Amino acid sequence: MTRMGVIGPLTGVGSTEAPSRRSAVTKTLDGKRIAFLVANEGIEQAELTEPWRAVQDAGGTPELVAPEAGRVRAFNHLDPADTFPVDRTTREVRADDYDGLVLPGGVANADEIRTDHDAVRFVGEVVDAHKPIGVICHGPWILAEAEALRGRTLTSWPSLETDLRNAGAQWVDEEVHVDGEIVSSRKPDDLPAFCEKLVERLAAGPAQPKQDAGAPLAV
Repeated sequence: MTRMGVIGPLTGVGSTEAPSRRSAVTKTLDGKRIAFLVANEGIEQAELTEPWRAVQDAGGTPELVAPEAGRVRAFNHLDPADTFPVDRTTREVRADDYDGLVLPGGVANADEIRTDHDAVRFVGEVVDAHKPIGVICHGPWILAEAEALRGRTLTSWPSLETDLRNAGAQWVDEEVHVDGEIVSSRKPDDLPAFCEKLVERLAAGPAQPKQDAGAPLAV
């Protein structure tokens, strides 16, 4: 079992870099609280722990949000991995509590979390507030459930392409793609690029709302 909020060993969330190197990281996320929204089981561990570490190393405060209190179980693909303690439940959280949101993947995790009414409500609030969102692998399913993808361009695990197009998005096969406040990637191999762009976007804060394609331009 691993404590998410504490620098830990290789199997946990904390950085394994030497302290002198970590101290050189610019603390661009000082004072920012970032929600990591997951189901209680089925999270792809690297897609939770690597972005979590990137947020911590940049000075941010990550919090683990799940439908049920207690712990969540992560997996390395199909093999059970570590468990992590839940900070807050989906019933408790509001978009105003956070400066950004991360949606890790894992097919079981992403499929389960999109059925939680409070999770979908929370994601919708974050989208409406134009706050930064990082999403990877199967994570975009809940964005589709929240009807947040029309007119968006993003990437994901390839099997989601049809689902995302049906939700009104344009799907691209890229290591990382940034569309306004949404940073997306496909898989664990993309995590270095994903984490870099995620921290940049979280540091930038809320995005400007997109001009409605059907609305007339202001004169």
